[in-house]
Amino acid sequence: MLKIGIVGAGRMGITHYSIINSHPDITVSSVADPSGLILSMMKKYLSIKTYKNYQDLIKNEKPDALLVCTPPNLHFDILQKAAENNSHVFVEKPYTTDCQQSHELSRIFTSKGLVNQVGYVNRFNDVFSEVRRLVAESVIGDIIRFKSEMYSCTVVKPDEGEGWRGSRESGGGAVYEMASHAIDLVNYIVGKPDKVIGSSLNSIHSKKVEDAVSSTFVYRNGCSGTIYINWSDESYRKPTNKIELFGSKGKILADQHSYKIFCNDANQQYDYRQGWNTRFITDVFKNVPFYVRGNEFTNQLYHFVDCIQKPGLKNICSFSDGADAQDVMDKIFNDFAINGKA
Repeated sequence: MLKIGIVGAGRMGITHYSIINSHPDITVSSVADPSGLILSMMKKYLSIKTYKNYQDLIKNEKPDALLVCTPPNLHFDILQKAAENNSHVFVEKPYTTDCQQSHELSRIFTSKGLVNQVGYVNRFNDVFSEVRRLVAESVIGDIIRFKSEMYSCTVVKPDEGEGWRGSRESGGGAVYEMASHAIDLVNYIVGKPDKVIGSSLNSIHSKKVEDAVSSTFVYRNGCSGTIYINWSDESYRKPTNKIELFGSKGKILADQHSYKIFCNDANQQYDYRQGWNTRFITDVFKNVPFYVRGNEFTNQLYHFVDCIQKPGLKNICSFSDGADAQDVMDKIFNDFAINGKA
């Protein structure tokens, strides 16, 4: 049995607790959170130990692994302490707000042989995984243009920036909170861009951070694409990820629930006719033993456990992948600082 501790018992911490607690080879032994109310409720109804800070949890429990679900600016110190304890770590995205720190943590965990995973959940969505496979197998040929988008109604009224999401220093803002997903999806399916240009950051309701983001990614092979993210779009009830890929042999439109593929010519191997073909997530998904919010949330945590139990298994979303996303986010900020305010 692997003993797991959870640091941060907010929305994602509780979500991850409910999922990982369903795994037959896992015992959730402890939770750390500064909220006395949350801890008292968990202690009352769950058979776990509770702590006000992560240092005491790691010192007293010595967990085999940690799920870290705190604001991003707190991750570096927590992950350093976890590495000292030789604990494997799953951490919510973005896993730092600093490029140098993200690469340093990747190096530390890799050198110690510790499993390290970042919560870019789109990599574990069955539709996006299928799209990546189709692109890798050149079903639509060479990628020429793409578009990666994300929308939500997260901030729809004036925000003075009093909470952590309203401060970029603490990991808030549409780039860290949402564009990180769209960026990582590009890195996962198309590859990390060689250059970032034309970046724009717009405040709609927030006073201290951006609510909408757009940028253009350029590759040495001639491919290019755009990202557009808006977390103040009231036409979307729930967060939605979309990606559009135009290739030399066709086109793919995909979101979390389905994809449409246009083939210039019929493809018998994949049972695609010439023209448009539609596949829904029910056509490609694999069952999970416990469902919360989407199969991908279970897939990512069960994959984390698999990587611990099966040394040598390649992690689908490692700290190195998280560092790549952080590199692109920093390029967007730098590009806007230099060229976006002309």
